[in-house]
Amino acid sequence: MRELVVLGTGSQVATRERNQNGYFLRWDSDGFLFDPGEGTQRQMLYAGIAAGALTRLCVTHFHGDHCLGVPGVIQRLSLDDVPHPVHAHYPASGQRYFERLRYAASFYERAEVREEPVEEDGLLSVGPFGQLWARRLEHPVEAFGYQLVEPDGRRMLPDKLAQYGVRGPAVGKLQRSGSIVVDGRSVTIEEVSEPRPGQRFAFIMDTRLCEGVFRLADGADMLVIESTYLSGEATLARRFGHLTAGQAARVARECGVRTLVLTHFSQRYTDLSLFREEAAAEFDGEIFIATDLARIPVPSRR
Repeated sequence: MRELVVLGTGSQVATRERNQNGYFLRWDSDGFLFDPGEGTQRQMLYAGIAAGALTRLCVTHFHGDHCLGVPGVIQRLSLDDVPHPVHAHYPASGQRYFERLRYAASFYERAEVREEPVEEDGLLSVGPFGQLWARRLEHPVEAFGYQLVEPDGRRMLPDKLAQYGVRGPAVGKLQRSGSIVVDGRSVTIEEVSEPRPGQRFAFIMDTRLCEGVFRLADGADMLVIESTYLSGEATLARRFGHLTAGQAARVARECGVRTLVLTHFSQRYTDLSLFREEAAAEFDGEIFIATDLARIPVPSRR
């Protein structure tokens, strides 16, 4: 199961309609929590997300609306006795902030949180989920975006397997070795399968347009990206290191994105339909205007 659960969409401060940021990506057996702002633990309860579902915590930068929920989430991991390690990624330059957040109050620490600070662009981790990458963004404080890349694979075709007499343990052996001999005949994996393109997910928060934005968004099946302002406030957006809805949509168009999720809205806006209108003028793919507690499925494979 692959889906994005939106826990909060507000920029800078919470409003009556929007909690501070928080995004949970369910990716098969892994759970990625991105930028937990204040109130994230409670939003997780409303969304039905248990602390035990988390396997990775990814913080883009240390402005409060992207990290003030860290203490509650980390303490909940211990309270619930989560048995598996949770990997934590965040800008290395903010190490002192993460330490303060992690130990913001007295608690009995039982859960294992493995700190893996991000120092530069590059590959962070490889696992069953694929590859997790970080790219530097352009904001008044150091910030990184995250990209999840699933390698291409192959889909086995039952009718072809039956045709060539490949069954039982032989299927796994064929997948591992690329070819096997069945009844005196060599069978290759290309004969009984078809290419299965890997999926890509990109998460981009506070930033101006920069090279990192485009590298992260390239070929994404789902792009979650900040759109703090509408184009009428483009000068303000650049001054404070943010994007407009139009800019985010142009990134999606130029990078071949399939599903665009706009979020991180300034509290000055109450009519979010304007963000959809502005984005649709630039991008003709699927557009979601994120709302608190929305569940957005990752699109099916290409």
